[in-house]
Amino acid sequence: MASDQNFVDFVTEQIQSKGIISTKKMFGEYGIYCDGKMFGVICDNKLFIKPTSKGREFIGDPTELPAFEGAKPSFLIEDKIEDSEWLSALVKITVDNLPEAKIKKKKK
Repeated sequence: MASDQNFVDFVTEQIQSKGIISTKKMFGEYGIYCDGKMFGVICDNKLFIKPTSKGREFIGDPTELPAFEGAKPSFLIEDKIEDSEWLSALVKITVDNLPEAKIKKKKK
């Protein structure tokens, strides 16, 4: 089941970040980015955040599941998705602890 735009809009509105929050449609689902750095996905109207050690400390006991078949486990955010302050803090912690995006070289 593909995620619907209303849910995607709700999630992005919940995240109060100093960076630019954006989404990109991917195979009927959505990648979610802060300043161009992908930090999670929205699949089946569920938010999954990339796992980091600092994110795990912040959450405490996260639920970890793959967002789709063949994916690595991510933090499934359900209970606190409506808590804008908490979700924004988690996104900031996650983005700050992810490696910088690799710059793709142009093919000649």
